[in-house]
Amino acid sequence: MKATLTHVALHAVDIKASVDFYQRYCGMEVVHERDNGHICWMAEAGRETEMIFVIMGGGSPVQHAEPDYAHLGFALASRAQVDAIAELARAEGILIWPPREDPYPVGYYCGVKDPSGNYVEFSYGQPLGPGAPEHENPR
Repeated sequence: MKATLTHVALHAVDIKASVDFYQRYCGMEVVHERDNGHICWMAEAGRETEMIFVIMGGGSPVQHAEPDYAHLGFALASRAQVDAIAELARAEGILIWPPREDPYPVGYYCGVKDPSGNYVEFSYGQPLGPGAPEHENPR
């Protein structure tokens, strides 16, 4: 049997704030709403049938023990894009990991806290997504 990951469901303390965060920081779009907006499906443009986030109301703030690297990961197409996200997050007081470079396969990344306290990583140079070196294999 082969399983395919299709979605991640997250509780949100404030649905509107979470939707706004994932739109502004990740370029995701709301592709479906139900229960009067208490459940939102979000996806990257063109990936609506591949992978979505289900954002559900009624969540409690996520508490992380330090150091905690549990996170959602988004790949970007350049180091400059990582730096831009970090600057936006710094200005909004939600930057948790300033940009840094770690050995392969981690690459260049920063971390940001979403409105519910989830950590979100933005990276360049990992063997996944945009910016992935074509010659590298993650195995």
